[in-house]
This record gives sequence, C-alpha cells and structure tokens, in this order.
Amino acid sequence: MRPRALTKLTFGAAAAATLGLLATLAPTADAHQPSPASSAGHSLKRIGYFTQWGIYGRDFQVKDLETSGTATKLSHINYAFGIVGSNGKCLMGNVPGSDPWADYVRPVDTADSVDGVADTAEQPLAGNFNQLRELKAENPGLKVMISLGGWSGSAHFSDAVRTDAGRKALVASCIDVYIKGNLPVDGARGGAGAAAGLFDGIDLDWEWPGSEGAPGNVIRPEDKPNFTKLVREFRTQLDAYGRSLPQRKRYDLSAYVPTAPAKIDAGFEVAKVMRDFDFVNLQGYDFHVSGETTTAQQSALFAKNDWSVDGTVKSWLRRGAPAHKLVVGMPFYGQGWTGVTGGGDGLGQPAAAPAPATWAAGSEDYKHLKKLADSGTYKLHRGQKNGHAWLFDGTTLWTYDDPTVLRTKASYVRQRGLGGAMVWSLDGDTPDGELITAIDRGLTRR
Repeated sequence: MRPRALTKLTFGAAAAATLGLLATLAPTADAHQPSPASSAGHSLKRIGYFTQWGIYGRDFQVKDLETSGTATKLSHINYAFGIVGSNGKCLMGNVPGSDPWADYVRPVDTADSVDGVADTAEQPLAGNFNQLRELKAENPGLKVMISLGGWSGSAHFSDAVRTDAGRKALVASCIDVYIKGNLPVDGARGGAGAAAGLFDGIDLDWEWPGSEGAPGNVIRPEDKPNFTKLVREFRTQLDAYGRSLPQRKRYDLSAYVPTAPAKIDAGFEVAKVMRDFDFVNLQGYDFHVSGETTTAQQSALFAKNDWSVDGTVKSWLRRGAPAHKLVVGMPFYGQGWTGVTGGGDGLGQPAAAPAPATWAAGSEDYKHLKKLADSGTYKLHRGQKNGHAWLFDGTTLWTYDDPTVLRTKASYVRQRGLGGAMVWSLDGDTPDGELITAIDRGLTRR
C-alpha cells in the first residue's frame, strides 16, 4: 500500500538489479503457469481499500461508494489502516497514524450520510465506521475488513511477534478493538461493543517481514517463521471467537503480499501461511516508481525481464499458493516523471524529477489523469502485448491503468482461475466508478 497521501517506494530499478531476479518474471511458459480453466468453482473477489484520510483533502466519503454504484460491485472493503503500536498491540487514540476522529468520533451530516440521516451527539458510533455500517445495511453481503499496518505503519510488527505471548497479546488486542468493537471512550463516542459487527475480518499489511520496508522498520531473519505463527494465531483466535457467537460466524483473514521473489522468500513460508489465509492480495503496482531516474511501467500485466502482474502470480504459484486464493492488486493511480529527455514515446528515458501532482509529486489519482488524457496535450500510448498504458506530452510521463487495461487484467484473473481483483485505492476512481466498473465487467465477461 501507499503511505498516507504518498507513494510507497517498495523497490526500484536499482534494487531490482541488485536482486538479479528480473528474468524470473518474464511471461514464459513453465510448469507453474496458471491454469486457463474457468474460475466458476469459486466466487471472484472484488476488494477495494478505503483510506481513512481520504475524507479530508480528497473529500471522498463512504457515501460516495453508494452514489457511484461502487458498493454494488465490491465483495470487500479494506479499511486502511489499523495501528500496531510500540507496545505490540492494536491501538487507537494518541498514537502516530491513529485518527479516532475520522474513524468513529466525527459527526457526519445529512449530505454525507449513506442513509441520509445526520449523526446525533449521543450515538456511540459515528464517523467512517458508522457510515460503513450503514453501507453494509444497504448492500447485504458486502464485507468490511480492517487492514493492519501499511507502508508507514509496519515498524512494530517484528518486535510484537517475537514470542508466543507477544503474538497472543497482539491478536487478542486487534480482535478486541475491531472484531468485538470495544473502542476507547471519546466523549459520547466509543465504549464496549460500539463497533461490534462492523468488521468481518482482518487484513495483515506488514511491509515487509524479513526484508526492507519503510526506513526505521525493525527487520529480523526470524520474521519469516514468526509471521507464519502470527497468521496461525489470528486464524485460531478468529475462529474461536466466531464459534462463541450465538450465530456462528467465520471471519476472513487475508494479507497484502509483495512482488519481489527476494521479499517473498525472506518473509513468507508460502505453503504454510496459505492454509490459514482465505486469500492474499498480490502487489500489482509500484513495479517502478517516480523516485527512479528513468521512466518505466508501474503495473504491466506482462513484461520481459521486468516486474509484472503475471510474474508475481507465477512467483506465488511456484511457492505453493493455490491459484484461487491469489487476488491481483490493481492501481487507481499513476506514477509520473517530468523533465523526460530522449524523445520517442518517453518510456525508458531519463527523467529529472517526479511529476507535479495534486497531492504528492509523482503520484496522481486516475480521475485527474483522465482529464490529462482528455485534454489533447498528452498522447496515450499502450503496450499492446504487455497490458499497460502511459501518457506523454514530450516532457512529462504518467504510467497508469485505464479502463481498457483493467478490463484486460480482470479477464486474465477470470481466465486463469485466480481469486479476484483488489484496488488501491477507491478514492482514485471517477465519481461514476469508471474503473471499478471496468474490473467488474472483466470479471463477469460483460
């Protein structure tokens, strides 16, 4: 995932060269090629990340998922992010990254309310959490999961999971806050069970066990087995709590997982963890980022001797992941460079700096890139065989996924029996849900 309002630098061209593993990602046939069989035997997932902070500058409200028609095209909403604190527990309140005001304290007015009713001063649950509850009431079958960590929120995972006692305490605290809904009291808001029934599962976004993530993250070789034990602990405690309810419930458990084979091997005992996960969301973007000095694709479906969606899928299959549990990540934003020299179509050329953008240089929401594409100033280019697109005006280049690319990727998911599509993040789409509609049509042959 991207950090709050910024693009995460998961790896770049220099790191890729160091790894020396690019050739493993080329779209060549091998014994682990996904089967082209139909995925009719399981329901294809449509997962979208809702960013807690999107309600501010972007003014992207939960209600927008309803008015755009997006909610009807989703199976899961992942709420980004829940915080793992320095004490090794899920925390909410006066800790970095936590925003109770956005989560459950902020009173939502009539105009922004899913059900058209303004929050009152007395109700224990308001903010995004209450709006998500209302959205679920309007869309039976829609699930909401809490995503823990994120690029800028993974610093304390390694310390928290070093011991059996630490893992048990972390999992119990996350279940207490999010699954049981026991929120800190903040005036009239919060309290025991205030958010009970809202969250239907937990998504682990530890970036990354056993390998480099954000600066300052603790990394240990034993992160790899400890991650497996953490996943087992989540599965055990979630199942136990679900069985204890009057109407038994199974909670979903998922994770956001990397593209780079070196990162997979450093942090994931794939065959073991996949037994406990209902699905995992594969990194399908940030293959190259605007911090690099040469322009490149950020999310190609296929690529020779470079990162790609197809290469990521094969890497996980080769290590023992079931195809139907692999959900392909797709971006609702682009990576951009300016000061591009060398001519041609701009791709693979030197660049001076990240391109200016609405919120953070080098990263732009699709809804703004669509305006550039329609302006006549930029020329749209497509990698016809590789499944990616980019805009270039002779100086500035943006690589991104448009509806044509996303429909192609969704068809790839369906034809190969994969688990579905995930998007980061929902606030990048157009007001009428142009991108999520393209994915939905690709997943359903429409």
